[in-house]
Amino acid sequence: MANESDDTIDIVDVAALKVIKKVPLSGRPNNIAVTPDGKKVYTAIAQAPGALDVLDTESNEIVAVISVHGGVHNTYVTPDGKYAIAGMVGGRNITVVDTATDRPVWTTYFDLGIRPMTFDVNADGSTRHIYAQLSNFNGFGVVDFDTRKEVRRIEYPEVPPDERTPGHGGNTAHGIGVTPDNKYIVANSSLNSSVYVYTVPDLELVGGVRVGHSPNWVTITPDSKYAYISLSGNNSVAVVEIETVEKIAEIRTGGQVPKRNATLILDQ
Repeated sequence: MANESDDTIDIVDVAALKVIKKVPLSGRPNNIAVTPDGKKVYTAIAQAPGALDVLDTESNEIVAVISVHGGVHNTYVTPDGKYAIAGMVGGRNITVVDTATDRPVWTTYFDLGIRPMTFDVNADGSTRHIYAQLSNFNGFGVVDFDTRKEVRRIEYPEVPPDERTPGHGGNTAHGIGVTPDNKYIVANSSLNSSVYVYTVPDLELVGGVRVGHSPNWVTITPDSKYAYISLSGNNSVAVVEIETVEKIAEIRTGGQVPKRNATLILDQ
């Protein structure tokens, strides 16, 4: 896990729930991403000038510090494991890194800062689009992975002023994911206190549902049936049935201001 207080990656023994090693980083981190084979961890370095630090999980050492175009907030690895993606809020760009060489291969610039991202795939498993939420925009941009250009910008439906929840520090839309079956995008609107579902790749609106104050992150079950939405303003997690776009449950959390979440399937 990224430790912003100590500028380290902390390695935890999951059986003992203890930190067994703290690996120094090149600067203050934000989010991390792991390759599908589990061999590398890419850490977003938010502190200027910004970088992606690469941890080798066999040696538990940093093996590369990749220079990018600004401080990195979110980092991801594409579903096929071939690319690491760095999103810059201040630098307003997405930089794509080849995970085989750990070198940047292309960068796309925007007029707004980059917030959460997700991806859909082609039939062969290669990346088709990057879907990126943007600072102070109530929706998301669409980047064609082959042409390396933004090709569309989707804005969420407007709601009456008395249904809006302003004041998210640029996170007007925060939290987005593509279902594992590659059929739908689930996307949060913090401003609208809502979650929207779109078809992939046509981006037709299936529907939206109000879920609670400040939806912040999305995680989707492996069967593509349910989305879990962290509600940082409610201290809870909403459960949305994706196909019907209905909120079916709300789970109180043990702490305040829940933001990031993930889905784990436990052995029975």
